[in-house]
This record gives sequence, C-alpha cells and structure tokens, in this order.
Amino acid sequence: MSLINSKKLRSLKKRVKNSAKEILNRSLDQHINLAVTGLSQSGKTAFITSLVNQLINEGSGKPLNFFDPVHQGRYIAAKRVPQNNLHISRFDYDDAIEQLSKTEPEWPQPTKSISELRLAVRYYPKNSLLKYAGEMATLYIDITDYPGEWLLDLPMLNQTFEQWSEQMGELLKQAPRSELSAEFLAKVEAIDPFGPVHETELAELAQQYTDLLLAFRYEQGLSVIQPGRFILPGEHAGAPILQFIPYPFFANIEADEYNSAGQDTFIGMLRARYLEYRERIVRQFYKQHFVKFDRQIVLADCLTPLNNGSEAFNDLQQAISLIMESFAYGKSNLITRLFSPKIDKLLFAATKADHVTAEQHGNLTSLIEQLVFKAKKSLSFDAIKMKTLAIAAIKTTEQGQSEYQGKIINVLRGKRLDNQKLITLYPGAVPAKLPKNEFWQEGGFNYIAFKPYTAISQHQALANIRMDQVLQFLLGDKMK
Repeated sequence: MSLINSKKLRSLKKRVKNSAKEILNRSLDQHINLAVTGLSQSGKTAFITSLVNQLINEGSGKPLNFFDPVHQGRYIAAKRVPQNNLHISRFDYDDAIEQLSKTEPEWPQPTKSISELRLAVRYYPKNSLLKYAGEMATLYIDITDYPGEWLLDLPMLNQTFEQWSEQMGELLKQAPRSELSAEFLAKVEAIDPFGPVHETELAELAQQYTDLLLAFRYEQGLSVIQPGRFILPGEHAGAPILQFIPYPFFANIEADEYNSAGQDTFIGMLRARYLEYRERIVRQFYKQHFVKFDRQIVLADCLTPLNNGSEAFNDLQQAISLIMESFAYGKSNLITRLFSPKIDKLLFAATKADHVTAEQHGNLTSLIEQLVFKAKKSLSFDAIKMKTLAIAAIKTTEQGQSEYQGKIINVLRGKRLDNQKLITLYPGAVPAKLPKNEFWQEGGFNYIAFKPYTAISQHQALANIRMDQVLQFLLGDKMK
C-alpha cells in the first residue's frame, strides 16, 4: 500500500471514529449545542466569558450553590477542548480574560460575527444510565455566539420584498426614526423604479441606509434593525448582496409592471438582491446553525431603553416579539436529538442587574417576563421550557447604603464607564410592569454604565449575579 493511500486510510478511520464518538455522545445525551445571542451592547461577550470562567474555575470564587452538580458534590472539572467546526471563528476567551485581568480592567472587545467554543465538563452521574457506563461522565458543550441582529432577520424568510419594504417603510416614517429618515426617503421616492440601475448609485443608497440603521441603534438606542447584517456584516462586508434598500412606495407603481421588471431596472435589482440576501444569508444561517441549536440564551438590556425613553423601550418590545417568532419548536427528546435537534429550553436574561440595587432585581425579572409574556404563552403550549432571570455575568458594582432626606436608601458604588470616576448613586426604581406614560413623565430611569471594578487573576472566578441559576437551567438536567 502506498504512503498516500495509507495516509488517506488513517484519515478516513479518524473521521469515522470521531463521527461514531459524536453519535455516541448524542445518544448518551452527553452533547449539547448552546447558543448565545443578544442585541448590541447586551453583554454577550461578557456572558460567554463568565459562563466559561465559572465552569473552569469553580471553587475559586463564590460557590455555584444553585447548580446541582456543584451543590451535590458531583462536579469534577471543566476544560476547553478543540472545537469541531474549524471554519467558524474561535471565541477569544483568552483575550477576554486578559482584558479583565489588567490593573485597570477593561470590557472585552464585542464579537461582531459568529464564533464558537467547546467545553468538556467532567462530573459524577447520579440518576442517569451513564452511571452504569463508568464512574465519571463528560458533557461536551458547544457554545455558539452570534449577533441578535441576525436573529431579527429570520422573519424575513416569510416575507416578500414588497411586504418587507412596507414594514420597514412604516418604521422609517414613524418617530423617532422619521426625523433622520426624511431626506433618505425623499431621495428614494424621486428615483424612477423602472429606470436603469447604476451599481454606484445603489451602493451609495445602501450605505446611506446602513448609516441610518447605525444611528437608530447607537444614537437613538433602538432595537429593530433590518437587515441585521448591514450593521454587523461579518465576512460579507462590502459584498453586493448587502447593497439593497427597502422601497416603501409600492402604492405609486402598478403591480403588473413591477412583476415583469427585470434586474436591469432599479426596482428589479432591489428585489433580486433582497431575495438573494434572504436565501443565501438568512436561510443559510438557519440551515447551517440555527436548527442545530439545542438550547438558546437571549440576552436583553432593558435598562438602557428605560433610560432612552418610551420610544426606545417600545422598540425593544417589538424586537423581542420578532426574535420570539423564531422559536416555534416542540419538546426535544432522545430520538429527535439524534437526527434533528431542536431548541427545548430558552432562557431570557435581563442583563446588567448589578446596575440597579438588589431590591430592584425582582422588578427587573418581572419586567423581562412582561416583555416576553405573549410569546411565552405560545411557546409553553409547544412544550418549550422557558425561564426569565435578572443577571450580571460580571459584577461591576458594590451595594451599600446612604442617607437621603433623612432616610436610609440602598445605593451602588462603581466606576463610570465614560470617565472612570468612582461614584455612588441610587439609579432609581425599575418598573415591575411595562411602563405607562406616568413613568416617562416622572423622568424614567437614571442608568449609568459601569466598567469592570476590580481586576481578577487568570484563574479566578468572576464575581457575578445568578450565573449559577443560569447553569442550572441550561445544564442541570444534562448532568444528573
């Protein structure tokens, strides 16, 4: 046998062995695909860093008392292992920990595309069939990080270009977007939809639309951003597939003329690129990644929209409704896990709980519960287990008390993110229900962004709020 054929045979045996091992892990329920998403600035990178950090450094910080394997003394250890999908970027855990370990710690750089990390968690099984297969068991966890803006695109799979354009047009014409959108909409309306299309003109319009989306997100604090990859393009940056815009003026054109418009016309090219984006990018993400997830965490920053006003908060509510449309799944079981894994647990976490005082955590949990209430009823009917929590993946403040107008009140102490000054403040009360007009009229909420407070060592567990409850909900039943 030649050397080349021998190498091919060894490679084939290795692939078959790895594939058989993967199937065995899934059949013994020793593998889980855990997806983490959230809209920009919700704290995805901090969350994944903390989740991995808690498992790797368990015992080097506050005990994970609500995580059964730890509470029952069955947890052994966790370590990072090479990921399976070599074509996906690796989540840079080392860099994140390095940033948090500086003398003046910094927030890790946010991820702008999809990334992955794999953990092997060793434990003593208690009640499952695994205890008969050996004294110890290993749960392999594939953690996938992807932008929440990408998830907002999934409803586009059920929309024609006309339907999507109409929906986006309604948003662009409403406050607070309308003031920034007026000039752009006037320019689009003045274009002959059946005139010849010019690549440079379309590229310029797409860039103007992208600039609007960026302003909506980062200046106005809005959450409904479509297409999501316009502001987080990943590997598609600069590609013509991202150079299209909505056309909110279908009332001005004849349906027959539109249906027969070729790709050499302005409207025909918009439609063609929308369909290409929908099929090649959105549907491919669904097929390659989304349908393979077993469990999903959606992170939501409720505090910044509370601070930005009623329009920003209402937009967050609409974004959550769009996101929840994507979770039309039934309950997972052993058989379906082998052939067609489906999301069977969904955690909605209100992040930055350390930015409010402890007695407000219940209100923050109640608020996120209210935001997902309608969707939760639907999902509960489909037997998906859902949970809402108020968490801080990385705790940045200390709780204290202060006297104000003769009364003792709870306050926070931490370093401001903008100027790094150490401050003490009472941020205000979080509404337990969806806020009404009186809340906004009374001044809303006083949100201050904090930076990491104290540095950690490389092998120290990060201070957090309720990450043990997160682990229990997502992994507890897999480590029995």
